[in-house]
Amino acid sequence: MKPARSRKKFERPYTWEQLHNGPWLRESIQTRLDEWCPKLFGYHMLKLGGLSCEISSCTCNIQHQVNLDIQNPLHNVIADDYNLPFLEKSFDVVVLSHQLDYSNDPHRMLREVDRVMMDDGYLIVTGFNPFSFTGLASLLPWRKNSLPWSGRMYTPNRVKDWLGVLNYQVIHCDTYALFPMSRYRAFWTWLENSLGSWASVAGSQYFIVARKRTYPIKPIKPHWHLKRRFSPVSASFRAGVRSTSLESSSLSNCNKKAD
Repeated sequence: MKPARSRKKFERPYTWEQLHNGPWLRESIQTRLDEWCPKLFGYHMLKLGGLSCEISSCTCNIQHQVNLDIQNPLHNVIADDYNLPFLEKSFDVVVLSHQLDYSNDPHRMLREVDRVMMDDGYLIVTGFNPFSFTGLASLLPWRKNSLPWSGRMYTPNRVKDWLGVLNYQVIHCDTYALFPMSRYRAFWTWLENSLGSWASVAGSQYFIVARKRTYPIKPIKPHWHLKRRFSPVSASFRAGVRSTSLESSSLSNCNKKAD
């Protein structure tokens, strides 16, 4: 397995129009995000990257939403993804839409996101699955250097492992779009549904929802101790103790007389 960190600087798309079938990809992510928006709560939301900025979250209960990017015109904060200009534990929800695919150091990006994430906050990550038709198309020479195949694609299990190291609990993972084609979409959707759940493993897109968990390193033990339960001694046990004491006293008296 190749290391995630790379010296190559990837061309990062800032709008869905730059990607092949970009508008359809945005609609598919939008549909899944709309299902989760009523479940998200808090005060501040961060949408990191130009692709995340173009995903609508108007149905979310969080009022204050920050769009961070350099080139996308929908941004309201311009900054580097690896050095976010926010205090620690500032956001309740962070959306990363296809940002890990075009990052030369995804570990650093996730650590920076974890720094500004509140405890029990939600992290939504989307990306391309390398074990899919889209991933196999990146092996073709004439598509290797063009979007969206020019980036690095990571499997959903690998992304979940990274989140587990940062102490995130994956509460939802959806892999879909077995046939990533916008033409005759109704037919391809019907065919994908007819194949069953086993075909979702080879889906071109993944949608992960994780929640930050904070556990104490050392378990806190109570200062108080339980008292032993009071158990009265039975009469037979008392009689046995009394008989043994009488026998020992008689033996001691006999020894004294013998002396």
